This record gives sequence, structure tokens and C-alpha cells, in this order.
Amino acid sequence: MAGRRGAVGGTIPGVSATTTLPARAASLAAGEVRLPVGGMTCASCVGRVEKALLAVGGVSAASVNLATETATVQAAGVGVQALADAVRRAGYDVPTREIRLRIDGMTCASCVTRVEKALARVPGVQSAAVNLATETAQVTALANVPTADLVAAVVRAGYAAHDAAAASEGRDARRWPEWAPVAAAGALTLPLVAPMLAMPLGVDAMLPGWLQWLLATPVQFAFGARFYVAGWKAVRAGAGNMDLLVALGTSAAYGLSVFLLWQHADHGTPHLYFEASAAVITLVLLGKWLEARAKRQTTDAIRALQALRPVTARVRRDGGVELEVAVAEVRRGDLVVVRPGEKLAVDGEVVEGRSHVDESLLTGESLPVAKGPGDRVTGGAVNADGVLVVRTTGVGAESTLARIIRLVESAQAAKAPIQRLVDRVAAVATPRRR
Repeated sequence: MAGRRGAVGGTIPGVSATTTLPARAASLAAGEVRLPVGGMTCASCVGRVEKALLAVGGVSAASVNLATETATVQAAGVGVQALADAVRRAGYDVPTREIRLRIDGMTCASCVTRVEKALARVPGVQSAAVNLATETAQVTALANVPTADLVAAVVRAGYAAHDAAAASEGRDARRWPEWAPVAAAGALTLPLVAPMLAMPLGVDAMLPGWLQWLLATPVQFAFGARFYVAGWKAVRAGAGNMDLLVALGTSAAYGLSVFLLWQHADHGTPHLYFEASAAVITLVLLGKWLEARAKRQTTDAIRALQALRPVTARVRRDGGVELEVAVAEVRRGDLVVVRPGEKLAVDGEVVEGRSHVDESLLTGESLPVAKGPGDRVTGGAVNADGVLVVRTTGVGAESTLARIIRLVESAQAAKAPIQRLVDRVAAVATPRRR
């Protein structure tokens, strides 16, 4: 049997090169696919997994390594999802993990489509959902897919990607407010646009051509530099986006104005278009600033919930000794002592003491709720006036607060039906590489 070669303890050379795992993907070209396999305990498990893989049509060879818990499959025209389903039907698991990336450089729905397709082409990716509002990508992939491969795929598509947790740490480190470029561009554009607005009133206050050029140039090349950078990345990726359109349109107006100004330097002032290029850049910058502010507001709820979580808890050990430990070290059944004014670190049941608990940030109740032995309490609430001893029933990812945060994040990442329709329309309307 060709697939049994090197089944146990063998070395599997190479890495998967031609696999993609979204359910919508048609199939794979001939090549090597590596799958993580969980639940194997002996050589007979290896045989069953290999037999299940070889039974899939299109598989020419399958080799399973018990030591590394991986299966290497030679397949042609077979979807990786079919291979994973075969392993699961044999009674074993193909582990997956959720990866959250922060995507920079997206400007419209067509960008979302390009990033999703780029991620879907990474070997081992099962699904990829990109949210333009939060600038994040939620990727479900095989457990052996490195995050670096996903980042590299996004970069090749013309965008920037970072680990979402790491990106959030430095997001607030800014040298100047985000509105500063908008305000500066507006201050330079206003003298160019104001004479145009005054013309219907019979007021001729048009600035000299050289002064218009002086005002428009920093708007075009300093404040508008971001459009050239993003547009060039789109061109390198074989696609087009809104930034490219802005760069082309404003450059045409600016370049024509410079040409006309140079041609008519000795013959009065020609009709120039500096105000058009500057106004377009300023208005788009204003729109992007408003969009960025809206994006920050969408994450305020999550940040507020995360701020409710204490980092330490006071745990009562055997003999009545109270020790302050990290919340991550608290286990189910531990007794946690909560003093007046402290936040509850865990979900649990009151076993000693009586107090009032302020749960307004979690439930919206305006008044503290009386709690006594037998009552349930929720992590993140504030203990008001008495000492409570709480037996832990939920901590970490099992806590009510953690579940609420996950629900809010999932709601933000999910797309409404109308948004999916807009993404499809934008993907057709915007030029892109197939």
C-alpha cells in the first residue's frame, strides 16, 4: 500500500503548497497537503486514518506520522475539507483555531473582497470574514497554519496586517490628533474654494495662479500622500481601489493646472483647477476621519466591558488564609473574598455575608441589588457595602462577562445581508486582478 510508507515515526519533508480550505473552493491541484490529526494513540490509529484518507477519490498517497500528529496526503482535484471530513468520520479530529487580524489600508467594500480572497487562498484556511468597519479579519484555519502566512497573504494583496491583540496595544500612541491633517488641509483649501463660492454674488476674489499653486501643492502631495501610497499598493497587487481613483483624478486636475499656469505665465491667469484637486482631497480626508471616529465608537462597548474585569482576586485557602492571586489562577470551587468597593473577579454563588451589588454596567439596573447566601453574582459587578465570600462557578472564558464580550465581537464581525450584497456589487464595479 503506497500510503503506508513511513507511517510511524517517519519524517515528513516539506510543507503544504497547493491547498485551500474554504467550503466554496472547488478543489486542489495535484500537490502535497498536510493535515493536523488529533486523537491518535497507537499505530492502529495511524492505519485507520490512512485508510480513511486513501478512500477519498483523487488521493494517490497518504502518510500519517503519529509522533507529530500530522497526515501528509498526495491529492489531485480534492478539496481539503473532504480530507478533513474523512478523518473525522474515522473517529479522529482535525484541530482548527480562530485567528483575528487587524487589517490596515482598506477603503471600500472591494478591498474587503480582495482581502477575503487572499486569505482564503492560504493553505489550510477554512473561512475568512473581513469587517471594514472594525478593520479586522476573523479567520478559521487548521491548527498548523502559521499566522505569518496569513499576514504575508494580506501584504501580497496590497494591504497591511497585524495580530489584533498586538495592534490594539499601540493604537492610541499618536503624535498628533487624527483631525489635525483634516484641519490643516481645510485651512489651505478654503482660500481656493471661497472665491468660487463668491462668484455667483458678483464678487471676483480669485487668487493669483502662483498663490493657488502654493496652497494646493502641500494638500496634493503632503496630505494626499496616503492616496498615492495606497493606490500604488493596489496597482502592485493588480487591483484598483478608491485611493487609486482619488490619486488619479486629483493628479490630473493638479497637473493640468500646473501646465496651464506655465503655458500662460506671460498672458494673464488661465482657468485653473487647483481648488478642485485640493477640495476633493480635503473632503475625502474628512470622510476618512469621520469613518475612523465611527470605527472607534464601535469598539467602545468592548473596551468598557474589558475594563470591568479585575486582574487579581482574593482567594481563601485552607485554614482561612487569604491570598491575592491572578484571576487566571482561580479555579471552579475556590472561595473568593470580595470586600466593599471591590469588583467581583468571578461568577459565583454567595456562601457568606450580605451586601448590595452594583450590576448597572452589566444589566442596566439603576439601583444596587441585595445579595446574600445562595444568590448568584456576576464577575465585573461592584460590591457596595459588605464583605462577601463567593464560591466560584465561572472564570476566564466561562464567565458571563467573557461571553458578553465574545457576543459583541461576533456581532461586529458578522455581516448583514445588505452588506454582503454591497460587497458583491463593489467587487464587480471595482477593477481587480482575477
